[in-house]
Amino acid sequence: MIGSLVATGRRRKLAAGSQRALIIVAAIFAGWVIYANLFTISDPLILGILFVCGIYTIMFVAIGATPAAPDKVPFYDSGMSILSLACGVFFFTNAGAISDRISLLEPFTPAQLFFGSALMLLTLEATRRTTGMGLTAVVMLFLLYNQFGSLLPPPFGHGISDYTYLLDILVFTTDGVFGVPIQVVASYVFLFVMFGTFLSKAGGGEFFFNLASLVTGKSRGGPAKIAVISSGLYGTMSGSPTSDVVATGSITIPVMKRLGYKARFAGAVEVAASTGGSAMPPIMGSAAFILAEYTSVPYQEVVLAALLPALLYYLGVFLQVHLRAVKDDLRPSDGEIPTVVETFRTGWVFMIPIIGIVWALLAGYSPTFTAGVGVLAAVGAATLLKATRLSAWQVIEGLGETTLRILPVAGACAAAGLVIGGLSMTGLGMKAANVILTISGGQAAVTLVIAAVVTIILGLGMPTPSAYILAAVLVGPALAKLGYPILQSHMFLLYYAIMSALTPPIAVAALAAAAIADEDPFKIAFSAVRLAAIGFLMPFAFIWNPGLLLLGDTLTNSVAILGGVLATAAIAISIEGYVGVALRQVERLFLVLAAIAAVQPVLSASLVGIVVILLLSARYVILLRRQDGMKPA
Repeated sequence: MIGSLVATGRRRKLAAGSQRALIIVAAIFAGWVIYANLFTISDPLILGILFVCGIYTIMFVAIGATPAAPDKVPFYDSGMSILSLACGVFFFTNAGAISDRISLLEPFTPAQLFFGSALMLLTLEATRRTTGMGLTAVVMLFLLYNQFGSLLPPPFGHGISDYTYLLDILVFTTDGVFGVPIQVVASYVFLFVMFGTFLSKAGGGEFFFNLASLVTGKSRGGPAKIAVISSGLYGTMSGSPTSDVVATGSITIPVMKRLGYKARFAGAVEVAASTGGSAMPPIMGSAAFILAEYTSVPYQEVVLAALLPALLYYLGVFLQVHLRAVKDDLRPSDGEIPTVVETFRTGWVFMIPIIGIVWALLAGYSPTFTAGVGVLAAVGAATLLKATRLSAWQVIEGLGETTLRILPVAGACAAAGLVIGGLSMTGLGMKAANVILTISGGQAAVTLVIAAVVTIILGLGMPTPSAYILAAVLVGPALAKLGYPILQSHMFLLYYAIMSALTPPIAVAALAAAAIADEDPFKIAFSAVRLAAIGFLMPFAFIWNPGLLLLGDTLTNSVAILGGVLATAAIAISIEGYVGVALRQVERLFLVLAAIAAVQPVLSASLVGIVVILLLSARYVILLRRQDGMKPA
C-alpha cells in the first residue's frame, strides 16, 4: 500500500545514442533557462509556458509510466511528449491573445479548450510519474472539490460549477499551473540545482565527505558522525532527503554496518542527517525559494533566519550520535582518514563558489543572480586544477543532468499550482483555517500542534516543496489569524514539511535507506524520529522566540543563540539518558524543563534555564572526573 503511494515511474536507461541525444536536448533546454533568466526580461506567463511544456516534452521520454517501464520509449510516451511540445507551441504562439483576453468573460476557442485540457491532464500524469500517487491523489481530490464543491452544504460549498471557469484560472493565468511554484522552479531553483550539479561533478561531494572524515573519522562513532556532517554539507547542494540518503548513505551505511553498528541505527543516522539537508541554506530543498516568493520576504532574510535552526538541528543529531557511541562503545572508522593537506590539495577550489554565493547574498543581489554567480564560480573554479577540470562534454552533461534532476520538482510544483489556483478560486484555504481555529478553540498552543500534525500528514510521501505549499495555503491562514509573523509561521510549516520525510508510516527517506541498510524501513524511521527530535521541537521554539531566527535585537539574538545551543544539548542528553554516566528519569525531566526555559522569549526566564543547564553540566563533569579517578591505573 505504502509502496504504491510513493512508487514513481522508472528513469529510463536509453541506448547510448538515444541517451546522448536526450542529454544534448536537456542541455539545450538548460541553456535556454540560463538565457531566459540572466539575459532577458521574460513575461512570467511565457516563461512558465515554455518551461512547463519543455520539461514535459523531456519528462515523458526520460521517465517511464511505471517502476517496471521498459527502456524503449513506447508509442504512448512519444505521443505525450509530442503533445507537450504541441501545447508549448500553441501557448507560445498565442501568448499575446491569452494575456490580453479577459479571464472568465471571453469564451474559449475550441483550440484553447483542447490544449488547456490537454495540459491539465499532462500535469496530472507528470505528477504521478515523478512523485507517485500520493500527491496526484491530493491534487485530484482538490480538482474534484473545485468542480463539484457547489454540491456541498455550507460552509464547505462554493458557487463554482463550470469546467471552463476552472480551466480558465488553472491554465490560462499565472494563478494555476504557471503560478508561483513553477515560476520559482523555472528561475533560481533551476540555477541553484545547476550549481549543485556542477559542484558535485567536479568532485565537491568527495571533498565534503573527506572534510567530514578529517574532522570526526577517528573519534568514537566516527562513521556515524561522518554521515551527519557529510550529509549536512551535501544537503547544501542537493536539498533532497532521498537523494542525500542515496548519495552519502551508499558509502556511510555499509561502513557503519561493517564496524558492527546495527543496520537500524546506521540507516536512522543517515536518514536523520539527510533530512536536515532540506533545512540547510542556501538551497533548502528549493522550498526556501517558494517560501520567499509566496510570503514576499526577501530570500536573504529567509536564508539568515534558517541558518541557526539548521545548525542546531545538526548539533542535536551529532550529540545524540556521540552519546550513543560513548554508551555503546562504538568504534571509530577503520579506514584511512585523509590528512588536511590531502583534503585541501584539490578541495580548496570548491570553497570559491561557496564564497561567491555568500558574497552575492550579503551584497543583496537577487536569488537568480546569486545562483548564476554560483554556477559560473563552480565551473570557473573547477578549471583551475587539472584534477577538477571539466571537459566540454562534462559541461554538456552537467547542463543536461540539471534538467533531468529538476523533473520531479517541476512536476510536483506544477501540480501544486493547480491546488493553489483552486484554493484561491473557491476560498477553501480560509475555510480550512476557520475549521482549525474552531477545533483548537483559538488557543495558540493547540493551533500550533494541529498545524504541525496537519503539515506532517500533508507531507507524507511528498517532496518537501509540495508539502510546504499545501500547508502554506491550507494551514498558513490559521496561523496568520492568530497574529504570528509571516516568516516565523511559514518557517514553522516548512520545518514540519521537511520532517515528514522521516515520519512513519511512509517516511520516504527511510524507504531509501532501507534498501541500502537491508533493514525494515519502519524500524529505521522510528529510530530516525528519535535522533531528529530537535527538528520536531525547534519550530515551537522559534515561533515562540524570534531570536532563534535572528529576528530580534543583538541582545535577544545573542541570548537566543546561547540558550538554543544549551537547550539542544540538554534535549540530546535527556533523550539518550547518558552523558558518561546513566541519568535517572527525574534528571532527564529536569533537563527538558531547563531546555524549555532556556529558549523562553523572556530574558530572565531564559537566563535561569541557561544557568541551570550550565550547573548540571558542571555536575556531570565532576562526576565523570571522579569516575575516571576511581578507575585502576
